[in-house]
Amino acid sequence: MYGFWKPRVLGAWRVPASGPAILAVNHAHNIDGPMLMGTAPRPVHFLIKKEAFVGPLGGFLEGIGQLKVDRDSTDRQAIGNALGVLEQGGLLGIFPEGTRGEGDFASLRAGLAYFAVRSGAPIVPVAVLGSTDRPGRLVKGLPALRSRVDVVFGDAFDAGDGSGRRTRKALDEATLRIQEHLTDHLKNARRLTGR
Repeated sequence: MYGFWKPRVLGAWRVPASGPAILAVNHAHNIDGPMLMGTAPRPVHFLIKKEAFVGPLGGFLEGIGQLKVDRDSTDRQAIGNALGVLEQGGLLGIFPEGTRGEGDFASLRAGLAYFAVRSGAPIVPVAVLGSTDRPGRLVKGLPALRSRVDVVFGDAFDAGDGSGRRTRKALDEATLRIQEHLTDHLKNARRLTGR
């Protein structure tokens, strides 16, 4: 990432130095996940759509510990693998919106709340900003070479209400708390970076 672009990483010290945590990342561009993997202070295991695991890229993604998920069904193996990362004290990366979009955390899927409440792992909000500002001249699908991309880590927080409940209502309430934290972090990250 540092060879092609100029990442500016802010707040990396907010990622717990050890133990399980979930990085909740906005997703506006294909480069957002790799940018976070290349700049995070610890290895990150992302849930990535199974369609990306083709050819040499598939072997590479598996080799660096990324997790394949079938987004069209309840993928129990992916859920178990993700919970396993957290049980082993690792970092799980999730795009809570489920797919690329505006990257504004406007519509969250329930997966993030489920993993946070089930595992008890804290969530660290992450904003990747600048990846969509200027397309490259040679490869239009990538940001311009040597352009600045900001990766801003926020304060870790717990999604649950402390009761340990894992009911549908508890997950819905956790999703609302998560959305509020992520939206606030994104506003602060934009203000901090001037984007």
